[in-house]
Amino acid sequence: MGKPSLIDEIRRPRNIKDRAADRVAKTIGSWQFVLIQTCLVLTWVLINTLWGGAWDKYPFVLMNVLLSLQAAYTAPMIMMSQNRQGNIDRIDAQLDYENNRITNRGVHEVLERLEENAREIEELKRLLSEGVGLSTGTGENAVRQPSIKCIPPPRDEGEFGESELG
Repeated sequence: MGKPSLIDEIRRPRNIKDRAADRVAKTIGSWQFVLIQTCLVLTWVLINTLWGGAWDKYPFVLMNVLLSLQAAYTAPMIMMSQNRQGNIDRIDAQLDYENNRITNRGVHEVLERLEENAREIEELKRLLSEGVGLSTGTGENAVRQPSIKCIPPPRDEGEFGESELG
């Protein structure tokens, strides 16, 4: 079996690792997370500075270890999600490029046909202005189209078909 198509690559179902990385990136990249994280850090600091019996006194070594641990796990997950999204964007761009090439070819074909039609129209105008008849077909199937002739306007005739002028 050959290499999967670009569409198959995009439609590939995400496995549990992809879904976890996407969820972590979506959660950590939100204002809700920033506000909750800020509230937790402030609460940690207030509890350990204002109340006695604090479990993590200043300089908050335990809090620093926990935040470092959180960063150590979330950063790679965010990178995995970004890499996967980058691959999808690359495939999407490739599909757009191929679609544009096909469309561009079609537009060029239409433009060529329009130019050909314009040349044919100009040739017909030239022939008509010269008063030359047109013929179609060849041999015994040839049909001679009548030349365009100027037909004089009808005479203004009286009641009994006689010209009022004469």
